[in-house]
Amino acid sequence: MKVAIIGLMQSGKSTLVSAISGKAVPPVGSVAIEEVIVPVPDERLDWLTELYEPRKTVCATIDCLDLPGLSFADEHTRAAARRLFNKVRTVDMFVIVVRAFGEDANFERDLADLKTEFLLSDLELVETRIERLEKQIHKPVKTQARDKAELALQLQLREAIETEKPISSVITDDARLDLVKSLGFLTLKPMTVVANVGEDDLDRRFEAVNTTGENVEVISLCASLESELSQLDEASRKEFMADMGIAEPATKKFVQSCYATLGLISFLTVGKDEVRAWTIRKGTIAHDAAEKVHSDIKRGFIRAETIAYNDIKELGDEKACKAAGKVRLEGKSYVVQDGDIINFRFNV
Repeated sequence: MKVAIIGLMQSGKSTLVSAISGKAVPPVGSVAIEEVIVPVPDERLDWLTELYEPRKTVCATIDCLDLPGLSFADEHTRAAARRLFNKVRTVDMFVIVVRAFGEDANFERDLADLKTEFLLSDLELVETRIERLEKQIHKPVKTQARDKAELALQLQLREAIETEKPISSVITDDARLDLVKSLGFLTLKPMTVVANVGEDDLDRRFEAVNTTGENVEVISLCASLESELSQLDEASRKEFMADMGIAEPATKKFVQSCYATLGLISFLTVGKDEVRAWTIRKGTIAHDAAEKVHSDIKRGFIRAETIAYNDIKELGDEKACKAAGKVRLEGKSYVVQDGDIINFRFNV
């Protein structure tokens, strides 16, 4: 999973990235896209590690791209922002950080500005594509019929964007999506919004539906406070969080929102060598989940020996689960559930 983290200058975006990744904040004025790996906190892994005492424990991770702070003050800064946007069109989702602290903060305005720039960037891409297709459809090539279909669709997309309608209002089925999927339209990407509030506004809530036109999740947190928390040892962190009324750290909020937005879950594998979490999409069948571990396991799949995490935690270990009939042998078409502990049986 690859996530692009975007925000205006002074939004606190890089402070948040530092808090959730442990990496230092990039120097002021940096124009490079920083790539950071964010570990996925999972209490189930902690418990299973105590039970199995493996040689290593491997958590799931999120690959995050931290874009430099954006500005739309003039055409020069807008052009720079669009160049950055073009570099992240292949990501799975966006996390947009919006400043919501200070007297001059305007959450709705800043979010609307970002949405507008996304639309304009997509319009630029559509215009370029239309120009190319109008020349291409006259060539006697195998893709001529597809090119004509895409051109008709791109013309509809241009009209939608120019009237400030979402691209999704035109991309209404899989066939249409297939025609433009490779272009990576920004406004088709799933997103989460982070409202970066002050320390005294931790309970403040925001909505994005009036600005984005979609039911986008908005997380409220204080990036500077989370950065302080990330520097503390676990005991001090828990005490500080309790004093501030913070139920869970930013990393957990961030990860949970990304997983929910993309429809992701984790299944687990255990043993003396390794305890590990594997990320898959909801609805993935056991046969496809096996490939996450190794392609040979999918090729020689026989059964998925499965235990629900809640069952093993309640009963204490695998032996007790077997005695209680909680160990299941599932076939290829079994839909893997979040927290399933799976031992794949295979023969190659």
